[in-house]
Amino acid sequence: MTVKQGIPDPLLGGRFLDAVELTIELHSDQARKTAADEPDGPSYLGHLLGVAALVIDAGGSEDEAIAALLHDAVEDQGGGPTLERIRSGFGAEVARIVEECSDSFGDPKPP
Repeated sequence: MTVKQGIPDPLLGGRFLDAVELTIELHSDQARKTAADEPDGPSYLGHLLGVAALVIDAGGSEDEAIAALLHDAVEDQGGGPTLERIRSGFGAEVARIVEECSDSFGDPKPP
């Protein structure tokens, strides 16, 4: 959180930090997909943090930045129950964005 003229900037507060913690919990063991004959790629967390950084740099809201962190959580880490966890922890707007970004609600995601 930054401070401008003594006023805290609410863009990235405790909710964002909570979302980072959930992102780590859900995706810390996940690697980026690579070609079938290559070893696992880099940590998937880099992708999620990168997407969130793009949203923040573009002037997105805290809800949008949180959704960016969690945009693959439903399809990769738990389906519908994960979406409900996101809804209860971060609100309906974050859950709506994550749901719209989800290709699948299966656990695990089909190939």
